[in-house]
Amino acid sequence: MNKKVKILIVEDESSIVDAVSFVLQRDGYEIVSVGTGQAALDTILQQRFDLILLDVGLPDINGFDVCKQIRKNNSVPIIFLTARSEEVDRVLGLELEADDYVCKPFSPRELVARIKAILRRSEDKIVTPETASKNTAFSIDNERLIVSFYGSPLDLVRYEYRILCILIRRPGRVYSREQLMNLAWESPEMSLERTIDTHVKTIRQKLREIRPQDDSILTHRGTGYSLREE
Repeated sequence: MNKKVKILIVEDESSIVDAVSFVLQRDGYEIVSVGTGQAALDTILQQRFDLILLDVGLPDINGFDVCKQIRKNNSVPIIFLTARSEEVDRVLGLELEADDYVCKPFSPRELVARIKAILRRSEDKIVTPETASKNTAFSIDNERLIVSFYGSPLDLVRYEYRILCILIRRPGRVYSREQLMNLAWESPEMSLERTIDTHVKTIRQKLREIRPQDDSILTHRGTGYSLREE
């Protein structure tokens, strides 16, 4: 494993930190650990990480709220660590754009396998569509991961960016919700179709902030979504 891969562990239980750190360091990962949400936010501002292991039950800030803050300007892969196994918590975590949700107690080796899978999929599934498109309203900067609409950059979170890029690549093609999840998500089997609907709704709102009457994204009832052809 490349030793340059750096992982931040945000966890206040020292026994978990020690066990996970030992296994990850043995596999060649560089580890930084903190015990509070605020310390995590401060550390992320100072250092770049390739993945974050984030406990939900932190002593100061709920892990879900920490994730919300991170996702405002950072698309680093996040795995929640939590003793809460209820489906509603798992769904909430994934809708906040976490990449996985691991319930305690867990096997450190299984966690490492999940980390490797997410890092591998993050590399393999980066959306790099052709910038040439029948819809010239959009342009894509693949290096900076920015989509512009009529020359104005859109403030998109990671999955909004990926979904919109998929649609831009093939204007007129109808993608089902399942297809969009498989193309855009690292762990599509853990997400719900309504998550796609939520992201598409938000993308539409951001497009209309630039052009109030915009209807670039079409809904095909019972099927999915497409980008309008010019």
